[in-house]
Amino acid sequence: MSKMLVMVLAFVGARPVRQVLVQHLLVFCTLATAFPLYAGPLFENLEPLEIELTGPLTSLIKKKEKREEWPFRIRVNGKSQAVNIRARGKSRLRLCKFPPLRLNFKDTDTSGTVFEGEEKLKLVTHCRKGDRFSKNVLKEYVAYRIFNLLSDNSFRVRLVHITYIDSDRNIDKNKTDNYGFLIEPVDQLSRRIGGTRSGLPAISLKSLNHEQAALVYVYQYLIGNTDWSLVAAEGAENCCHNIELIEVESKQLLVPYDFDLAGIVNASYAKPDASLRLRSVRQRLYRGFCTDSENLRGALKNISSRQQDILEEISGLPLLTEKDKAKLTDYLLVYFTKAENEADIIKSFEKSCHP
Repeated sequence: MSKMLVMVLAFVGARPVRQVLVQHLLVFCTLATAFPLYAGPLFENLEPLEIELTGPLTSLIKKKEKREEWPFRIRVNGKSQAVNIRARGKSRLRLCKFPPLRLNFKDTDTSGTVFEGEEKLKLVTHCRKGDRFSKNVLKEYVAYRIFNLLSDNSFRVRLVHITYIDSDRNIDKNKTDNYGFLIEPVDQLSRRIGGTRSGLPAISLKSLNHEQAALVYVYQYLIGNTDWSLVAAEGAENCCHNIELIEVESKQLLVPYDFDLAGIVNASYAKPDASLRLRSVRQRLYRGFCTDSENLRGALKNISSRQQDILEEISGLPLLTEKDKAKLTDYLLVYFTKAENEADIIKSFEKSCHP
C-alpha cells in the first residue's frame, strides 16, 4: 500500500463515509502536492538500454536545420511504439553530420513501458561516423555521471545502445548501431529536487546558493570545461550559458549541462574560446565567481571524497579500450593530485575568479 493511501485511510478512520467524503478528497489533493509524482522508471536504472529506432533517418538528417518532426517507431524490451523525432541543438546541429535528437512521446500511450511518464526527451548522439565520435558520447555521459555522484541537483542520464533502421532505404541493408544517452527533462529535475525552473534573463550573485555554486565551479574545473557562464548566450532570452537555474527555498541552484567541449571529452571539433588564451580544451581554467574560501574548501572535500567512485565510473564504460580509460583516469588524477594541496589550489582559484 502506498504511503499516500495509508495516510488517507488513517485520516478517514472509522467515521461514516458521508461525513468524511469531502475531507477525504481535500486531503488526497493536499498529499498529491506534498508527495509529487515523478516520471516513470527511465532514470531510476543505470543499466544501458537497448533501443531500436526505425524511421526516415535520411530525410531527418538532410533537413535537420528545419527541426521538423518525423514519425518513427521505437522498440525497447520487445515493445514497439510510435514516437516523433526531430533534430535539436545549436553548435552540434551545425558541426555534426548526425545531429542530437529530441524524442516526443506526447501523443503516445507510454504506460507499462520504460518511457512511462515521459513526454519529451533529449537524446545525445554520435556527431559523425567512427569510433572516436562514439567514444566522445561515452566520455560526455561520464561527465554527467560524475556530477550525479557529487549532487542530486544534477541532470540524470541513461546510457542507450541504439540500432538505427533507415526506412528511407532498404531496411535490411541499412542498419547501424551506436551509443547515445538520454537526459532527464528539466521540469522532471525541478520536481525531483523540490524547486522551480527560474527562466531568469539575468542572475544576481546574491541570489545564489553559494555552497552549491562553489561545487559547480570546482566541478567544471575538474572536467576541464570552460564552455559555460552565468551570462545569457548570444541570442538567448534566459540566463545562463549551459547552466540551468532552479530556484529552491528562495535561492538559485546552478545545474550544468552540455559538456562536449570539455577537456574530459576532448572532441576533435572542440576549441577553447580565443579570449581565454588556452592552448586546448584539455588545459584547465577556473571560471567560477569569487566566493568564500570555506565554500571552495567544502567543494574540494566533496569531490575528493568521491574520487574512487568517479574513477570507477570510467572503468565501467563500454567500447573504450584500456588505453582510453587510462587517459581519462590520468586526466582526472592531475586534478586530484593538485587538490591535495588545498591551500594552493584555493589560492589559484581566488586569483582567477570573476569578481
